[in-house]
Amino acid sequence: MQIRAAVLEEFGKPLVVQDVSLDGPGRGEALVRVHACGVCHTDLYTASGADPTGYAPCVLGHEGAGVVEAVGDGVTLLAPGDHVVTLFAPECGECVHCRDPRTNRCVAIRERQGEGFLPDGTTRLSRGGERLRHFMGTSTFAEATVMPEIALAKVSPEAPFAGAAVFACGLSTGIGAALNTARVQPGATVAVFGCGLVGLGCVIGARLAGAERIVAIDLSEGRLEHARRHGATDTLVGGPDTVAALRDQTGGFGFDFTFEATGNVAVMGQAVEAAREAWGLATMCGVAGKGELLEVLPRLLITGRRVTGSSFGGVLGRTQVPQLVERWLGGEIDVDDLLSHRMGLDDVNHAFELMERQDGIRTILEIS
Repeated sequence: MQIRAAVLEEFGKPLVVQDVSLDGPGRGEALVRVHACGVCHTDLYTASGADPTGYAPCVLGHEGAGVVEAVGDGVTLLAPGDHVVTLFAPECGECVHCRDPRTNRCVAIRERQGEGFLPDGTTRLSRGGERLRHFMGTSTFAEATVMPEIALAKVSPEAPFAGAAVFACGLSTGIGAALNTARVQPGATVAVFGCGLVGLGCVIGARLAGAERIVAIDLSEGRLEHARRHGATDTLVGGPDTVAALRDQTGGFGFDFTFEATGNVAVMGQAVEAAREAWGLATMCGVAGKGELLEVLPRLLITGRRVTGSSFGGVLGRTQVPQLVERWLGGEIDVDDLLSHRMGLDDVNHAFELMERQDGIRTILEIS
């Protein structure tokens, strides 16, 4: 079939929205009509050329929601008409990691996915006879996409597509970092550095976990206002004195849990320093630039602080994304407040510009 898609032709250049060909689903795959897609920093990170693992040409996009139109042989858990959220982090349920409750890092298709191919080593996208690679196994900046069954989460048809899309990456990453990775405890103190979608997800997750105090830190007063609406008990404009201010508020000890959601290594260092000595846990959610390093004084660790990372918030995509969507539909999460701009696929480069200006929380492309 012919579809319109946003193609990354060259790093550092605008995406080109054009007609491309999409083959039907192969074995274990499904064809999804994409109705909405969030524009995530990871898409911009790759388009800029900053991602050392990036490649071009390819169809970008990974934060999608839509409807299954067709399935290939061997697909048993999805059927045409099912509403789905796309998953860059699949869940096969059978690999060595899926059988271990300590991680959500499914390895079933990782190698091929990282190369821009579907599990059989081929692609379903082409243009003028030239094969186009997939992005993060998803390629949702398009009217339709073909993906492995294990990388699609079936969700309630009552969930609006625009809101469901953000559970494909940013929102689930933040909520999951608090609930799954850090396992914030009732009555805990929490500090969240960065109040974009992932950071606000951390605020929401900490609230859902029953944290007593949640301090949100950002440079933008507008984003801090969002944080207050989603559960932050206190807010702080970030700066070089942030750690000292947080320690002053905790008798010099620091916070039980800290979360970094900016990708700035200096801020990551602040999150580590602001974690409580003796048992504080600093969770890194942001993606740093190519070649950047996080420097940590050993003294901070031998006095009891711990540092960890969080991949997709530790969320098991097919199992737990539908559960998070149900919590949204049940009124526990205000997703509408996070959707700042809505526009068509042709406006994808404008969506990138809004992101670079930090204008809003999440821009949604309404595609089909």
